[in-house]
Amino acid sequence: MRSSFGPLCLVSHIPRLWFVLVFLLHAAGAAAEGASDGARLLARARSDPLNVPIQTLQARSPADNTTFGAGLSTVSLSSDRESYYTIIEAGGLNFRVVLDTASSDLWLVSSDCVTDSCRKVPRYPLAFQSPTFVSVGNNATAFNAQYADGTFASGFVAKETIALSNLTLANQAFGVVTNSNVSLTDQTSGILGLGFPRLSSISGPSFNSSPFFATLASQGLLEYPLFALSLTRNSTGVLTLGAIDSAIVTNTTRIGWNKVAQFPPFSVENNASTYLQWAIPMAGVSVNGTQFAPIPTYANISNTSLALFDIGAPGIYGPYQDVSRIYSMIDGARLVDSDGQWALPCDTTVPMTFTFGQRNYTILPTDYILGPVSGNPNLCLSWPMSLPPNSDGIDWQMGTAFLRTVYSIFSFGINAKEPPLIGLYSLQNDTNITQAQTSSAILSFLSSNSETFTTTLPNFILPTPSFTTPPFALNTSISASVGGIVSSGLANSNYSALFGQKTLLANVSALPRITPPPVVVTLVVTNSVGAISTTVSSRSMAAVTLGLPALNAGRALRVPLSTMVVPCILIIWTLLFVRTH
Repeated sequence: MRSSFGPLCLVSHIPRLWFVLVFLLHAAGAAAEGASDGARLLARARSDPLNVPIQTLQARSPADNTTFGAGLSTVSLSSDRESYYTIIEAGGLNFRVVLDTASSDLWLVSSDCVTDSCRKVPRYPLAFQSPTFVSVGNNATAFNAQYADGTFASGFVAKETIALSNLTLANQAFGVVTNSNVSLTDQTSGILGLGFPRLSSISGPSFNSSPFFATLASQGLLEYPLFALSLTRNSTGVLTLGAIDSAIVTNTTRIGWNKVAQFPPFSVENNASTYLQWAIPMAGVSVNGTQFAPIPTYANISNTSLALFDIGAPGIYGPYQDVSRIYSMIDGARLVDSDGQWALPCDTTVPMTFTFGQRNYTILPTDYILGPVSGNPNLCLSWPMSLPPNSDGIDWQMGTAFLRTVYSIFSFGINAKEPPLIGLYSLQNDTNITQAQTSSAILSFLSSNSETFTTTLPNFILPTPSFTTPPFALNTSISASVGGIVSSGLANSNYSALFGQKTLLANVSALPRITPPPVVVTLVVTNSVGAISTTVSSRSMAAVTLGLPALNAGRALRVPLSTMVVPCILIIWTLLFVRTH
């Protein structure tokens, strides 16, 4: 059916034309505004295959210990099983970033980075002209990040609006990377460091900024200044900010709290000991029930062996003097290369236990065995691996092979009130710990959950590695304690300290919790005749676009108001002209 609206009936419809004109003008303005917003926020979708919908705790005043931020986000295991990543927003665009507790800075590869590692992943588009992008020193302030494996990322420092979960920071400093050889998998675009400000290369008065998590804590934007990680072997995990996950921690009295160690200054720093790494003392190691005390590399400087908790490391690493003692207690274990890698029989049933504070944390063969070697499928490579001494005095590195067995809580500390702490909540089943795994169960697990390493094992006993101990890099004339109170660099002093100088919570209910929405939803329906039906379904999550959508890459998407309004005016004018002539 044809519309009656046309030239022959134009006069009678002139009032409607003006109404339509006003309506079109309004719609055009809204469309232009929406297009402008789209230029800034092209991928605002909050729910996606990698982000759990947020349940935020009620906002309250930072002065009464209950700030107004808590959220959670799903993390995923990379396809090479080397790291975990989550999604952030930068200038309204989504990017996957690798999580790292042994560094502090956030950086993203940019469109100016054309190395092989950069070109394969979504890049922060400098041509996008994000309205929240802020130049620092006309983009001439250098950014450099170097890692222990020899990789690097370099570029310049800028500021942008950064969001993780439901927590957003405007003018957050980050590294805009223009050159990098860091291997990026699974469409990850950079690294999000969760370490202390002292590790940061873009923190301090000259930048008027601090790392992402440190900024949340210093501005009092969290329910409590902590983050926590639950990692799994099946490619998923959860990062919580400002609170612990109540679906995982069902008994807070089982959390073992450990004070973090301070580090003296390096020669070029100031004359005060501060917090550098998420490192705590390791009290003991036991193999199959036989315990020994770890031997510090720099025993003449400190009688404490420190362990760094590092989500950016895939395994467990320790000094040769300790690792060799572990394998000496396992029948058939032997050193298989000069870099400190060991192998043991794949049907080993021996548990290993690490002691932090007064609590023991046991890992089982299915936690520490990597997989069989192709040259001898009866032998498997294993954690821990021994590494050369590090000049900062950290002996052990507890990576994801250990962190998957615990829920790890990183409490940032409060200026002048409370030191940083690491809380460990064992995820191991008590029955599994007390009853050794059977050889058949271990072999079955390895057949479905590990890879075969194409490694040719030597057919002779390797000599003891001759690692050279480097000079201690820190200033030994300045003392450093474990759990010392400091006046700056931690969370806002408006927080009320839950711990103070203790490692036990007097009021366990005071620890903030957040409850994730259920992954599986059960719907029970009673119809009009009283019949009951039950439906069980998984909660669906929308896909998310990483980086700038390909259609819009390289150009800003602002649509001038005139582009939408002028055609509307011309249509109305033409209709009026035809009727009157």
